[in-house]
Amino acid sequence: MTTFPVGTRLEHPKFGKGVVIEDSDEYIYYIYFGEEHGEKEISKSFDGMVVIKLIEKDKDSVSLEQITSVLENLIAPLTEPIEDCKIAEKWEGGNLVMQPKDRSLQSKEIPIEGFFHKIVMTRDRLRVMEQKINASKISDAEKVELQQYITRIYGSLTTFNVLFRFKDDYFKGTGGGD
Repeated sequence: MTTFPVGTRLEHPKFGKGVVIEDSDEYIYYIYFGEEHGEKEISKSFDGMVVIKLIEKDKDSVSLEQITSVLENLIAPLTEPIEDCKIAEKWEGGNLVMQPKDRSLQSKEIPIEGFFHKIVMTRDRLRVMEQKINASKISDAEKVELQQYITRIYGSLTTFNVLFRFKDDYFKGTGGGD
């Protein structure tokens, strides 16, 4: 059984040219064969591979797991709320109940923390949109117009300020208050 370090370029009789992308299993290589065939698991005992370029194992090289970990740490802040907002204590563990006017219809009940998270994500995405507008190359007049729309959206969302533990996290509309 030949050992091929990550990065080694090989040619498979069926899948064509590929590169070893993972060698974490005792019996299997994970090899990427381009868009046509994608990633395949190839047995280390398979002897039909032709080596195109053997990569020397570098003692300072990084593993795929290390790269994945670094990328996850970089991406996570972009998908999570910008600020760590806390729900008001009185709402912790509570439920939001939506009851239709027609009482014969079933109501919908959801954990309030999930709803609160959606509100925070909405607020944070509005803030990102504001930053993108301010950094864009559109005219100042267009920036002001778009900013006014965002301010009005904030104003519409002030109803949900009751969910926030701290007043600094509140939505603020045109008036600047709640």
